[in-house]
Amino acid sequence: MPKPTARPASPAAVPRGCTHLKLRQLVRRVGRHYDAAMAAAGLKATQYSLLSHVVQLGPIRPGELAARLQLEASTLTRNLQPLVAQGWVELRPGEDARSRLVVATDAGRAKRAEAQRAWKQAQLALNAVLGEERVARLHALLDECLERLGADQAAGGAD
Repeated sequence: MPKPTARPASPAAVPRGCTHLKLRQLVRRVGRHYDAAMAAAGLKATQYSLLSHVVQLGPIRPGELAARLQLEASTLTRNLQPLVAQGWVELRPGEDARSRLVVATDAGRAKRAEAQRAWKQAQLALNAVLGEERVARLHALLDECLERLGADQAAGGAD
């Protein structure tokens, strides 16, 4: 990580509390919001996200999918299991005997379309609660933070 800079002159600009804790609290609350909306479609928000990526990316090797989602391979395998069990995703043979492909089934594409309506409602409801401008600023800030942290990690910084 970059070296810490001098403290800002304004006390209001000094962070209070633990950034990690605050982010985890926000993620949990937002996750519960989306999970509640997605329950009507029979999916958790994380399952919807994974299914959406598989549908959008088409047949894809598990390693490529894990890299796109920034997940460990073991986490991806664990998260795919319920989707495979429901028949929404299949693991098919790849180009050679050692490779496999993750593929959305027709049932998976239909489930994603059904769940997309619930996701859209959750998105609109969250925008209404927080305000669209605030959500847009949050997205911009998150993108900036992800870029900065990603550049730091690429340069050999801590995870």
